[in-house]
Amino acid sequence: MADSQPLLGNRADDYGSTTAGEDGIIERIPTPLGAEEEEERGEDIQDGVLRIEAVSRLWTKRGLMIAYLGIFFMAFTTSLEGQVTYSLSAFAVSSFNKHSLLSTVYVVQGVVNAVIKPPMAKIADVFGRLEAFSICIVLCVLGYILMAASRNVETYASAQIFYAAGFTGLQILQQVFIADTSDFLNRALFSSLPDSPFLVTVWIGPAIAALFLAKSTWRWGYAVWTIILPLAFLPLGLSLLINGRKAEKLGLVPKRRAMSTSSSADNKKPSLSTAARNLFQELDGIGILLFSLGLSLILIPLTLVSRSKTGWHDPHIILMILSGILLLVLFPLWESHAPHPLLPLELLKSRTFVAGCLLGFFYFAVFYIAVQPYLYSYLLVALNLPVTSAGPITQTFSFASTIAAIAASLVIKRLGGEPRPKPWIVFGATIYTLAILLLLHTRKRGVSEPVLYTAQMFLGAGAGLMHVATQLVVQAAASSSSNLKGRNRHQHVGVATAAFLTLVQVGSAVGSAVSGAIWGRLIPGKLREYLPEDAKGEAGKIYGSVREAVSYPWGSPEREAIARSYQETVEVLLWVALGGKGVVGVVAVGWEEEGLKGKKVWFGCF
Repeated sequence: MADSQPLLGNRADDYGSTTAGEDGIIERIPTPLGAEEEEERGEDIQDGVLRIEAVSRLWTKRGLMIAYLGIFFMAFTTSLEGQVTYSLSAFAVSSFNKHSLLSTVYVVQGVVNAVIKPPMAKIADVFGRLEAFSICIVLCVLGYILMAASRNVETYASAQIFYAAGFTGLQILQQVFIADTSDFLNRALFSSLPDSPFLVTVWIGPAIAALFLAKSTWRWGYAVWTIILPLAFLPLGLSLLINGRKAEKLGLVPKRRAMSTSSSADNKKPSLSTAARNLFQELDGIGILLFSLGLSLILIPLTLVSRSKTGWHDPHIILMILSGILLLVLFPLWESHAPHPLLPLELLKSRTFVAGCLLGFFYFAVFYIAVQPYLYSYLLVALNLPVTSAGPITQTFSFASTIAAIAASLVIKRLGGEPRPKPWIVFGATIYTLAILLLLHTRKRGVSEPVLYTAQMFLGAGAGLMHVATQLVVQAAASSSSNLKGRNRHQHVGVATAAFLTLVQVGSAVGSAVSGAIWGRLIPGKLREYLPEDAKGEAGKIYGSVREAVSYPWGSPEREAIARSYQETVEVLLWVALGGKGVVGVVAVGWEEEGLKGKKVWFGCF
């Protein structure tokens, strides 16, 4: 039966004999690895990688369809949750009279998103995909609980650490799972699957958020996901669990070694200290610390500049940034000698890989300067749009980027042969630039909603084309035989994907920090300048709460002054974003597809 064949063309002679199951479906019975083969393959390959390779031998088309359906359920749930809570976040921080700290919340998310990707990919390699997925679900649920129960902005911001770690972990693990179970050309299409729910959720999410605000509170908009997300994870979780158990019964899964030394010749259980040391080594604990601390010490001070009386002259801020730079310089030096490097040095030597990461960093930084986190507030306050209109406009970016990414993926798959992502990247960068210029045109009173949608559409389309093509070429650089030098190709695809998505999130954190610094410097002064004399004393409250800002009647002198302050500040943000977009254009035009020329790259389950 066609349904019994493993997806993506596994060969029968590779994986043993076949037999008919109880339901009449022909199942492959892989031949267990012999001791010599296991020793030869397993010395340098971590347990999670060996386990997913064993599980991949057992996938049938039906099994993978169920697993990918589970990926879609999770993606739809997290996408809808993101649309709902995005529309609620401004009201959440405003309930604490801290609307100005919205950018700080985004920076906290960005920092956590950036530092959690490589460790989560490493955890998936060491322990397994199922275990890593489960950890992320628990972190998300904990974050939802803390946000729903928060009574101050400190608790709300702290909750972002757990939420962002879990949410971002799910993102990278979905892409890693897709890389595990797809070939190169199909991966361009399948990697867009987690983004496809945006086509629907972008329109219904803001409406649900408005319903929460009208009928209940923003807190319930977070609490409901503590139940919905675990239920959505069940299909994928059960698929991985069942196939894992089946692989164990067939002797395909090697004994776990993460908690024991590879040189141990006996069967004695290692001591707790030995187990902890081995685990720390397997996870490249020193590399994680250098990387995460370096990023944190650079990014977090960016959120503090506008709150410091001396600004960039504050010695504490300068010291933190210099310390972060030093740690990031030490990071590649350590990785070159690490027994289990977080980021293999071969990838750092690849110009294609580095250029892809730089491109991801800059185009996301531009987006978070131009759009996030204050466009939504701008639409509510300066243009007097309701939540049901402001939400879809801001999230049209996600809708357009998803459409563009899927379209590019289909064309890449249809063309076949040697992939050429660069034309898509250059075309996307061009559209991205035009979108920023159009956004500048929309920053005026009386602009129509269709024009706002169009600007966001162009911005999203450009980002979608760049993102899917860039991620594709980064993964190709990781799996290229010239880069891996004969090593197992599964071993580094996860961390390479994580590194790319990490730089994307670093860009978002930097962009949020820049927008927050500009917002914090300009808005208070403009409010004090433009508000009528009898309202100048309310400038602090207006600055701190979007609810306070929209409470003034539309057309009143106070509301006109508030709208003017927002409009002029957002215009400055857009000019800064346009300057950053120039770097995107240079990188897009200047890089070379060194890892793809003359090759057909295939990796994953083959």
